[in-house]
Amino acid sequence: MNLLDGFGMDTITMAGSLEAKLSAMKDAGFSQVMLMARDLVTHPGGVPAAVAAVQASGLRPTGFQVLRDFEGLSGHLHGYKVDIAKSMLEMCAATGSKVLLACSSTSRHATDDLDHIARDLKKLAMMALPLGIKVAYEGLSWGRTVNEFTTSWDVVCRADCPNLGIGIDSFHIFAANTPLDAIEDLDPDKIFLVQLSDFMWHETPTFEDRMTTARTFRVFPGEGVHSEALADLVLRLDRIGYRGDYSFEVFNDDYQQLPLATVAERARKSAIWLHHNVLHRSAPLPVWTRTHTHTHA
Repeated sequence: MNLLDGFGMDTITMAGSLEAKLSAMKDAGFSQVMLMARDLVTHPGGVPAAVAAVQASGLRPTGFQVLRDFEGLSGHLHGYKVDIAKSMLEMCAATGSKVLLACSSTSRHATDDLDHIARDLKKLAMMALPLGIKVAYEGLSWGRTVNEFTTSWDVVCRADCPNLGIGIDSFHIFAANTPLDAIEDLDPDKIFLVQLSDFMWHETPTFEDRMTTARTFRVFPGEGVHSEALADLVLRLDRIGYRGDYSFEVFNDDYQQLPLATVAERARKSAIWLHHNVLHRSAPLPVWTRTHTHTHA
């Protein structure tokens, strides 16, 4: 059994061409990849060539991201977003991805009515159903109304749709200081994606702090100051019966300037730490990163 089974990387983490990213992930031992729409639409050969590259790599798509600001709108704004969603779903299906990630709305034009939000997400899920795609709804920590996984779970329960579930992102949980006890309330079969990352400071008190950190300075699990909490999160998910994929969603400006093999090796170390020390043994802080755990904002 490959120690990295069940773990994947996001293409956003590395610089370079799609083919180069896929090759680096494969060489590091990963068997799956989280794709972004820009991987397809910015490919020199267009969407068909990008799809062919993914297929040729042998990596399984963990999922496809990201549909933003879909829910809670009305009138022409809602119609516009429905058209965008259709295109995203078509690209998702073309890559063979079985999960589309939808992030909670940040739009000031969106309603804060959770039942309205649930209806819109159910509509999205119904659009995805004929394509065999599941929709993972993730609460951004700077979302206008839904900014914690507890609320995204509430909305998913209200929608009550078989192919609509939640996406868990450790960054947003730690940024929003959401208590991990709420993991126990989740149905593991409705967790369609878990994305893992950490960061180097303890607090992100404002939405601006969260956005800046999220988009420029996430680090791999075990490299930041929340290693114990991240291990706790993964263990809690394991205890409730989650057996799905973990993807490393690490937006980091520094990693964009490093050789792909170097970044992929850091991801590999994180996956091995999670596999050995967290999921199969005790959960100490990783020795190779303990020197980073005292960094404060």
